[in-house]
Amino acid sequence: MKIPLPPLPPTLLPRPKRPGEPKPGPVDQAKEAGIATVDWIDERTGLSGAGRWVMFRKVPKGTNWFYTLGSATLFAFLSQAVTGVFLAMYYDPSPTRAYESARYITNDVFLGEFVRGMHKWGSTMMVILIFLHMARTFFFGAYKYPRELNWVIGVVLLILTFVMSLTGYLLPFDQRSYWATIVAANITASGPLAGPYLGDALRGGAEFGATTLSRFYAIHMLLVPGLIAALIGAHLYLVTKLGTTAPPWLKAEEPEKLHEERV
Repeated sequence: MKIPLPPLPPTLLPRPKRPGEPKPGPVDQAKEAGIATVDWIDERTGLSGAGRWVMFRKVPKGTNWFYTLGSATLFAFLSQAVTGVFLAMYYDPSPTRAYESARYITNDVFLGEFVRGMHKWGSTMMVILIFLHMARTFFFGAYKYPRELNWVIGVVLLILTFVMSLTGYLLPFDQRSYWATIVAANITASGPLAGPYLGDALRGGAEFGATTLSRFYAIHMLLVPGLIAALIGAHLYLVTKLGTTAPPWLKAEEPEKLHEERV
């Protein structure tokens, strides 16, 4: 006896053919299945409302390419995150194996030199882009009411980007990165009040030792990227909620009724 197939939800059933419409091919069936799957997920999560809230919003007159610096910085961070994951698959954060693992990535791993170069120069590009983005925000007056909190979050993101650059610089563990990190740690420790405590926290003790490398690796791979991702989410939420500012050289047009009343 042939057992009947279980009933499918209405959203997954094929669309009835219209009169005169040719028989759907594999591509049409794949499109229909994809649309049905998206509709099924949206019906249970309501993500389309959030997507419309993020994507469909008013943009001020005079918006230009300067407004894309924030998106470019976000792309640079995502590139750093992806390339960093691939590098972490081969990197060994130990004082005796760190340099050799970095050499192995560059010389022996397939596309290792390319990925490491993207990560190295991508960090420089991220610092440049975040400075340009903050300069645009400052000169366009986008830090003023009601966007003060978003400006503070941006300053914290800038500081975390510097921390990411500092902690990542030591990881190849060659002579240049070793002595440069010692100088940076000593400068941090010479600061007033909290300086000595910050220096000890970076070094993992009173002196530069084996714990320093593992501490820098943990900060670079786990702590700072998590904080940056969370703050980027808050930053984008406030940008979507409050909108963007028009360029300062554009003035708001006065409504006709208000102009007639003044005349």
